[in-house]
Amino acid sequence: MEWSGPGRIIAVRPHGETSAVVEALTPDHGRHAGLVRGGRSRTMRPILQPGNRVSLTWRARLDEHLGAYQVEPDDLSAGQLMEDRLALSGLNAACAMASLCLPERETHTAVYDAFEVLISALEDPDLWPAIYVRWEGGLLADLGYGLDLKRCAATGATSDLAYVSPKSGRAVCAEAGEPYKDRMLKLPAFMRGEPWLEPGDVEAGLKLTAYFIERRVLWPADRQLPEARARMVERLQDADCL
Repeated sequence: MEWSGPGRIIAVRPHGETSAVVEALTPDHGRHAGLVRGGRSRTMRPILQPGNRVSLTWRARLDEHLGAYQVEPDDLSAGQLMEDRLALSGLNAACAMASLCLPERETHTAVYDAFEVLISALEDPDLWPAIYVRWEGGLLADLGYGLDLKRCAATGATSDLAYVSPKSGRAVCAEAGEPYKDRMLKLPAFMRGEPWLEPGDVEAGLKLTAYFIERRVLWPADRQLPEARARMVERLQDADCL
């Protein structure tokens, strides 16, 4: 068995004294792991950083085997972000979420494409936090748990949508949701498709996606949100970017 193609490194763990097991997010093969022999060497460590885009060749005797990767550098984005703690926290959070939430070897091209958009925006702190929220929303949708944010679940209205029902994941307009607002999740304007960002919108979006990712994706598998995501939220708060 063999395939070749691009991918983004999302996780690396040591294997033996010199090798590493590398997880990559790929457009055609989803989250896919492979053994990189010599992956802990001085030459390979800068290449095998989460967030770097690489060219991969995977080989295995049988499809169900772990297999081995041959890795060539393409775009070493992670190294460029090392001095930017805020951007690096976003990169690490996205990598950790992809590794934790995506089934192995299941194609999710939309998630990969949006991941590329997110990484390209990480140098702009006014832009990337909202893109990150949208990426998590897309992750939910691609896993089959998308939120219905187009019309009010109670009235059918398509305007003045202000909340999301924590039970159904459907939008609720301000008037219908007012009596229950303490039990509702806030729906930020940019997640409704509006071209603006209001104070508190990123925080509301992160709470919204976290709520449904936890309950629909992670908790059934006895998993929790990764620490890298919590660190990102802390740094966004410190930088007044929520």
